[in-house]
Amino acid sequence: MERTIFDKDHDLFRSSVRGFVTSEIAPFHAQWASDGVVPRAIWKRAGALGYLCMAAPEEYGGAGVSDFRYDAILGEELARQNCTGPGFGVHGTIVAPYILNYGTPDQLQRWVPGMVTGDTILAVGMTETTAGSDLASLRTTAVADGEDYIVNGHKSFVTNGALADLLIVSCITNPQHKQWGVSLLAIELPADGVTISEPLKKIGWHAQDTVEVFLDDVRVPRENLIGQPGQGFYLMGKELDQERMLIAVDAIAAARAALDWTLAYCKEREAFGQPIGSFQNSRFRLAEMETELTIGQVFIDRCIADWTARCLSSAEVAMAKWWATDLQQRVIDGCLQLHGGYGYMTEYPIAQAWLDMRWTP
Repeated sequence: MERTIFDKDHDLFRSSVRGFVTSEIAPFHAQWASDGVVPRAIWKRAGALGYLCMAAPEEYGGAGVSDFRYDAILGEELARQNCTGPGFGVHGTIVAPYILNYGTPDQLQRWVPGMVTGDTILAVGMTETTAGSDLASLRTTAVADGEDYIVNGHKSFVTNGALADLLIVSCITNPQHKQWGVSLLAIELPADGVTISEPLKKIGWHAQDTVEVFLDDVRVPRENLIGQPGQGFYLMGKELDQERMLIAVDAIAAARAALDWTLAYCKEREAFGQPIGSFQNSRFRLAEMETELTIGQVFIDRCIADWTARCLSSAEVAMAKWWATDLQQRVIDGCLQLHGGYGYMTEYPIAQAWLDMRWTP
């Protein structure tokens, strides 16, 4: 079905991004996966092309375009070629809004120009080993000391962590109040007392530099506080919806790519003298997945349009994230099965997509 939520400007942007991913990312992604990190040069290239932080005001070098559809297109085109390494979405769609929406004029002036060009790569440290995704059980602390905070703690599963120039961390500034004692601090890297691990060994997303960050008496200026003291839990709750939306968008795009690969494979691969796609069971399964994905795309497109128009509720965002990732799991698993034994071979993109999808539910 034709997608109707994009206009000509979006189509031109998609064409540009698709060319960039095809020529400058996809051919090198396997090497980056081996290295465990994406080179900084590709971030600067993306910045030069205007793909990073498009919502940033023009006065700081951005496009001043607050339209989630552009974020969705960037995510879809990376997912389409299973290029999971570049953390552009984490940088511009997930972390940047904390600064763009709640930053002081000084913070905007200091950080946003580099965010747009790719010279200042963003990461966020929320998850902790002992707390998991329970943001109300954080143990990282920030104790006021004159004009600074002294930060101690540990953050795990930090995406973009090895490359990060600016790390936003959630920390307890008032231990007397669990929910309203959490604040967000931006740590400019490198910094004394910050130790960043080697990229973690994961079953998927091998090119993505996911790390652990250890904070030992790190001195952070009070002027690096994002929002107000004790406002962190509220800000995270508000901004995490956009992260969920991006996950939902990428999930459908990844599933669509997997089905397209599988359709092509089923036309080429023969068994018992005929293409395996001609067998009744294969045709039924392909038709089922095509139907589910068509329905799923219509639903997610409606969510994209409503999110862009600021009229999608948090409950609806959660529905989209759950439903899209659940569909992604089922479709990619079904596609791998249709590849037979070759679905178990990592040289086939379906095998890597199957490994990469495990983090999304």
